Amino acid sequence: MDQIADFLTRIRNGMHGRHKETRALFSKVKFEIARVLLEEGYISNFQLSGEGIKKEIVVTLKYNEDGTSVIRGLERVSRQSRRVYVGVDTIPKILGGLGIAVLSTSKGMMTDRDARRERIGGEVICKVW
Repeated sequence: MDQIADFLTRIRNGMHGRHKETRALFSKVKFEIARVLLEEGYISNFQLSGEGIKKEIVVTLKYNEDGTSVIRGLERVSRQSRRVYVGVDTIPKILGGLGIAVLSTSKGMMTDRDARRERIGGEVICKVW
């Protein structure tokens, strides 16, 4: 089972259900994706709860004043069966720069803008807009 796709689906389902928060089992990759989403303003907050094998990431979702979700779309790009790697010159722009692509690079998880600034490519994990 693809844990990252499950994490993104939990966030997507939480938004559609207008939940305040959503939970997923902890992993370092999910933690880093949540950190990038927080830095870019797509979620309100995230925190860890529990210990050991029962450790969870609790993501607090963010909504506008009219009740619509800040995240309009969330899509997994690289999958277990088909990894998508890009060089610095082929990093995708999401909605002309209005969205972000989350990349896993040798310097850690970062957005497409940060990867271009650092002049480094990597694996495209997901797109958010």
